[in-house]
Amino acid sequence: MGDTANSEPLSASRLLNERELSKLHWRCRRGLLENDLFIEQFFARFEPELNQRHAQGLAILMDLSDNDLLDLLLRRREPKDSLDAPEVHEVLRMLRKSGRTPELGA
Repeated sequence: MGDTANSEPLSASRLLNERELSKLHWRCRRGLLENDLFIEQFFARFEPELNQRHAQGLAILMDLSDNDLLDLLLRRREPKDSLDAPEVHEVLRMLRKSGRTPELGA
């Protein structure tokens, strides 16, 4: 696995087709309700624009335990070591954005 996939611009990554999206939905099912809520909102907001790089980032995050994933989603910690990859940071930013509750009066 070379670094060429990581250097590809996000906009140049191919959008996911219906079958790939279905598999991704299945892969993203979690045992912890809090994680499922973040993921559900993520798909509701971003599904039409998800691409191959997003799928790679999600796959890496879905390999985490539920508690480790929740720590990242709630900003209790940031990605490091093998998680410190551009596609992980991008998807994590999207997940955090989709799981944010609107501020009152904003």
